[in-house]
Amino acid sequence: MFSEIAGDLPDSLGDFMPGAVSCDRERWSAVPKAMREAVICDAEATLARAWPLIRASDYREYSANGNRSRFEELYFTRRRMLNDVVLGELVEGDGRFLPKIIDGIFLIAEESGWQLPAHNAYERGGPRLPLPDNSQPIIDLFAAETAALLATIVALLGDALDRVSPEITARAGREIEGRILLPYLGRHFWWMGRGNEKMNNWTAWITQNVLVATFSLKTDQATRRAIVEKALASLDAFLKDYAEDGACEEGVLYYRHAALCLHGALTVLDAAAPGLFATIWQQPKIRNMAEYIADMHVAGHNFFNFADSSAVVEPCSAREYLFGKAVGSQMLADFAAADRAEAERPHLPGEWNLWYRVQELLAGPQIRVVEPRPLPRRDIFYPGIGLFVARDQRFSLAVKGGNNGEGHNHNDVGSVTLYKDGRPFLIDVGVETYTAKTFSPRRYEIWTMQSAYHNLPTFEGIMQSAGEAFGARDVETEFSEKLARISLDISGAYPVEAKLRNYRRAVSLVRGRHVEIVDGYDGDRAAVLSLMTCLPPTIAPGRIDLADLGSILVDGAGPIEIDEIAVNDIRLRSAWPEKLYRLRVPLAGKLLKLLIS
Repeated sequence: MFSEIAGDLPDSLGDFMPGAVSCDRERWSAVPKAMREAVICDAEATLARAWPLIRASDYREYSANGNRSRFEELYFTRRRMLNDVVLGELVEGDGRFLPKIIDGIFLIAEESGWQLPAHNAYERGGPRLPLPDNSQPIIDLFAAETAALLATIVALLGDALDRVSPEITARAGREIEGRILLPYLGRHFWWMGRGNEKMNNWTAWITQNVLVATFSLKTDQATRRAIVEKALASLDAFLKDYAEDGACEEGVLYYRHAALCLHGALTVLDAAAPGLFATIWQQPKIRNMAEYIADMHVAGHNFFNFADSSAVVEPCSAREYLFGKAVGSQMLADFAAADRAEAERPHLPGEWNLWYRVQELLAGPQIRVVEPRPLPRRDIFYPGIGLFVARDQRFSLAVKGGNNGEGHNHNDVGSVTLYKDGRPFLIDVGVETYTAKTFSPRRYEIWTMQSAYHNLPTFEGIMQSAGEAFGARDVETEFSEKLARISLDISGAYPVEAKLRNYRRAVSLVRGRHVEIVDGYDGDRAAVLSLMTCLPPTIAPGRIDLADLGSILVDGAGPIEIDEIAVNDIRLRSAWPEKLYRLRVPLAGKLLKLLIS
């Protein structure tokens, strides 16, 4: 799709301006007063803060004990602080924040490596080196994002910085060239794509930021052309792993680093070669990728959240709205506008990508909310990943088919997620704070990754296995005015040790009434069904009550047991209360029926 365009690139590729330059006081003065005040308040607070010190021992901690959060807090705090004072200067425009900005630029320029310790490897899945080698830079997600940050500062504040000293912007340019542009052109990183090798969010995310860095700076035409040609091949490698339905197998959180970064990359390419990429925007697959986020929404900040996503996701920003407009999806634009309106701090103080924050300040105020708030599509099935979604006035239901070789997999084939009146009923727990173990051969030792902690059966302790070979079979769906139903055989997601011949799960939303789950199996081991909830359950004969939300009538079960799970991880606590509950429902025979109302 993209590579076909390479031969039509113009002789001269234009600049990309990631916002408005600081001397364009008309545009920066148009930022609404409340948002301007919030930006200035954060910038003033940053003036009073000391920059975090990053030591070699901080970098080495990941290789020593697997902890990545402590280093990353230092690393991202530096970048957020720099963002804050840059935005303060852009909004205010009187030079008050320039000294802090210059300090931040030079601190980042003097870091030995821009790649995270968790990504400090030269091969995909290769050993993580304890310290960065600044003679052989690695381009990971955040090295590229750092380059985009510095390039955005140069593009928007370059004249003001040059009046202090031309060495400031020159230094930023040299660091970007040496750490990003030359390695990008001079070697192959796995995320660039090669043959049929599977890609993920890294491809679109890094490609976007390399393009932002390249075209925000005054790079030469030969460099621009070479980078664009390589970027187009990478974007094709990224797209090949998406089905035509546009579903993001990595989950709703990674939509923003995958499909939404594809939008960012296309935005830069449009500036470089106006009109050349118009046919890409019009492709149904690109539109489907864009609209996926709206289909995953449940209520408020809650989204269907398989894979490494939290059930609670930050509201949309201007980026989703602009993506909707670009692909001609008024549905997505309206959804994003309404969702964005719920943001407590729409100037995105937690974001470390400066371009995103600039977009929010300049484009966000022009976004108007359509009343009443648009409703998501009632029903949808994504065959590419086997994801079924159905809704009525009270229930929002999702069932995950697919296989256990998908990105950020959780061994969750056949799992059910259910909301009632916008509140979580049967949940997908999500993922704890990332550590070295999360992306290692020991990933499935982590409880949140195991099928026994999803709404799935276990067979005398035997759970689902990881890998593309372990997936759903014989999937059937039905959608009508009265009923939405999915039926699938999930026995193929379990290893041979489970001694399963068939496990047929049928999940039905009987609109206006209830949800039914019917499990029937043929196997040699006893089955115990796990049901995960964040509400304290009460057990009675043939019945489970979940606080004030609803009940599950149970037919075909033995004595039900309850496991109480303390939630101490900070990432999980962003979505859930201090306790979760796992109901263990043994199948008395070969058939179990649940009626949820």
